[in-house]
Amino acid sequence: MASPLDLQEQEQIDNLKVFWARHGNLITWLLTAALLAYAGWNGWQWWQRDQGAKAGAIYDELERAAQVADAERVGRIFADLRERHPRTTYAQQGGLLAARVLADKGKAEEARAALAWVGASAVEDEYRTLARLRLAAQLMDAKKHDEALKELAAATAPTFAALVADRRGDVLLAQGKTAEARAAYEAAWKGMEAALGYRQLIEAKLTALGAPPTVVAEPAAGASK
Repeated sequence: MASPLDLQEQEQIDNLKVFWARHGNLITWLLTAALLAYAGWNGWQWWQRDQGAKAGAIYDELERAAQVADAERVGRIFADLRERHPRTTYAQQGGLLAARVLADKGKAEEARAALAWVGASAVEDEYRTLARLRLAAQLMDAKKHDEALKELAAATAPTFAALVADRRGDVLLAQGKTAEARAAYEAAWKGMEAALGYRQLIEAKLTALGAPPTVVAEPAAGASK
């Protein structure tokens, strides 16, 4: 004769069978999806590490070519890095490095192309803005002022806002737009920390335009209100 405990266990088993019959497929699919997601995440992490290692090796080659100022080799290596690993930080840094070497060797168009790629394709906004800043300077040297201003308008990283304003002032001044240049320099001066030495250069620009900035003295500690 079955005991109450045996009957209770049988009832639990029967309930489990009913539950599994109703929800077994769903549970199986959920577990499978979770395992696939976990495997996919691990695979993605491995792929990123692998891509980073390969991109780093190419960047090392780029640095060695840059150290000896081999512009032809720098251009080839950067093209390879850009094509194979465009989403890596190494590609962004490589574009900036390649542009400097190419510009120093008189390859202005190639240098601007490298900067334009970083400005348009870099993952981080800071890299995009830095590239656009440098590109604007080169465009200004080539007297392509409207293009330079267009690049600066797209340079939006907050940490570079003061430098962007300063560069905009340079371009506007080169166009003969003195009042607009002065306003840009004033924005740059106000946006830059007083401790930075570059702020003195902006101050000199404003002074040359007859608009030296006014420094507001900080109240002395313990002064009466």
